Amino acid sequence: MPLLEVNNLSVAFARYAGGFQRRMEQAIVGLDLSVEAGEIVAVIGSSGSGKSLLAHAVLGILPGHAQVTGTIQYDGEPLNERRIAALRGNEIVLVPQSVSFLDPLQRVGAQVRTTARGTDPAATVRSVFKRLRLAEAVGRLFPFQLSGGMARRVLVSTAAVSAARLIVADEPTPGMQAEDVNETLSMLREMADKGSGVLLITHDIEAALRVADKVAVFYAGTTVELAKAADFAGDGSNLRHPYSRALWQALPRNGFKPLPGTQPSQDELPSGCLFAPRCPFATEACSAERPAIREVRGGWTRCFHAS
Repeated sequence: MPLLEVNNLSVAFARYAGGFQRRMEQAIVGLDLSVEAGEIVAVIGSSGSGKSLLAHAVLGILPGHAQVTGTIQYDGEPLNERRIAALRGNEIVLVPQSVSFLDPLQRVGAQVRTTARGTDPAATVRSVFKRLRLAEAVGRLFPFQLSGGMARRVLVSTAAVSAARLIVADEPTPGMQAEDVNETLSMLREMADKGSGVLLITHDIEAALRVADKVAVFYAGTTVELAKAADFAGDGSNLRHPYSRALWQALPRNGFKPLPGTQPSQDELPSGCLFAPRCPFATEACSAERPAIREVRGGWTRCFHAS
């Protein structure tokens, strides 16, 4: 049984156009994902594909005007409002993308200690700070006194000291030096090896592949593929969806081949396959109907033509 299971999740927001006309814009469309205890699932995709919105939906911190359908289950039970409020910050922790999540009025050491578990929280925090190259004196600083890279390492440390069962890390490494990126990824891998589930949201495909067990590829608010990390190799022929292969082949080491076109905006989503307008293999069926996610060659994909 997955530790986290997301089925057919859709998130829409009310928008007002000229003349106060209200319309709903789909930000996430029928998204599916699962994370097992003991594994890291990396989520990749371009900006606007729904990666951070998924994190906020799991943590129950979407804005009040969001309309959510589908199901999110944690440890086999639905994550309703009451349950997520009890689990958030305890069994489920977020490493947020924005450093503004730090309380500007509290010293960072005290903030990290609130999530620390064990008989000596202060010693646990000192140990994690040392691994992340944060001097002990950093704990006495306020967030405004930190550099961007330091603030991100402080946010990572809140998860590292928590002993949480599910860690949602939303772009945890931008602005870090290479040594700190490696240590952060290593800590996430250690958490998974100790039995936690990790959802790693990132733009850095190559960094994610160093630690991930599986990779979920998002496009225009939905999951187009869930593959083993090992499938991202060679020319990408082991991947099942054309967008996944295009992302892989766009990396400098794989030929730096750009994908023509752009991801559709939330208010202009195609009625059929969301990738069809850019897909070199699209047929009339792709424009007429949105493909369901299905199992193909040991992975999952949302494509009529995958085989």
